[in-house]
Parts: sequence; structure tokens; C-alpha cells
Amino acid sequence: MPTTRGRIDKRQAILDAAITVFARRGYDQACVQEIADEAGVAKPTVYNHLTDKATLFREAMTAAAGTAVARHLATLDRLTDPGDDLRPVLREVALDLLRCHCDDRSRAVRRLLHAELARFPDLLSLVRGPSGHRVTEALADRLARLTLAGRLRPADPSTAAEQLLALLTGPADLHWPLETPSDDDLARIADAAVDTFLRAFAPQ
Repeated sequence: MPTTRGRIDKRQAILDAAITVFARRGYDQACVQEIADEAGVAKPTVYNHLTDKATLFREAMTAAAGTAVARHLATLDRLTDPGDDLRPVLREVALDLLRCHCDDRSRAVRRLLHAELARFPDLLSLVRGPSGHRVTEALADRLARLTLAGRLRPADPSTAAEQLLALLTGPADLHWPLETPSDDDLARIADAAVDTFLRAFAPQ
């Protein structure tokens, strides 16, 4: 068991280091030796875990996207029991979703995805495939439960989830395509998104 645990930890360290180096250098300029140095392992160890640079890139991108999805899902759990006042809880959830969407790692994954999609046409399905849909599905589930409890007006929960996410990510990507917005900027986006969403979906 310790040997297996150590192997898993070492693989994760390599994948984390790979995203850091790929984001810093780009795919072409990144080298396996630099990734090994960043991970604190020997270069042959990288090849033992991931067979080549292309495989390393795909696996690192998939792992980073999966980590982001896990963070989103943990955030959405707070909507399971939001208490008596939905607005402040929904606003906290919205702000945390934005923070995850706009952090350095998530932004790096999106930049690399756009830059390398021609070279790796399967990358979109790997990064935004079934795992990516889990966030929308989980949010739709929470909104459906709130609707059944009378906290939101009847509407298609999947559409409502997509619209809330668009209200959050759209302004962030539009106004800060290259740099990271401040937390005050994210708070303003979250406030506006929640206000617009509740105007549309709060019970009359």
C-alpha cells in the first residue's frame, strides 16, 4: 500500500509540475527535464509514469480540468441546504465558482486548450467532456431541488443552470481575457449575476 500511495503521489506531482511548465513555456518550448525538475523527480521517472511528452500533456490537462470540476462540485454542495435566505448563499456559491474559473491554473488550462487544439483535436473532449458537464448537471440538480421546495419558480433546471453559469463566466472572460480580475471585480460580477438570475427565476 505505501508503495502504491507513493506512486500515485509522484504521478500527481508530475502532472502538477507539467501544467506549471506548459503554462509557462507553451507546449513546444516545454521540456521533460524542466518538468522533472519542477516535480522534484528524475527525468526517467517522468517517462516511467507518462510515456512521452504528448501523453504527459494530455494527462496533465485532463487532471487539471478534473481538479477544477471537483472544486466546483464541492462549492455547489452548499446549495443543498441554503437555509432561509437563498440570495446570500447563492451569492457565495457564485463568487466561489468565479474564483475557481478565474484562478491561475484554470486560466492556464483554457489558454493551453485554445493554443494546442489544432495539434491535439481530442483535447476539447478530454477537458470539456463528461467531467465538464458534471458541473452544469450538478447545478441543475440543486436548482431543481430548490424549485420543488418553492424557492425558485418552475423552469427547466438545465437551462437555468446554463444561464447562471453564463452570467458568471461571460463577463469575466469578456473583460479580463488575459489578466486575473481582482476579488472586488469578481464580487461585482457575482452580485450582478445573482441579481439577474433571481429576477428571472425567483417566485413571483
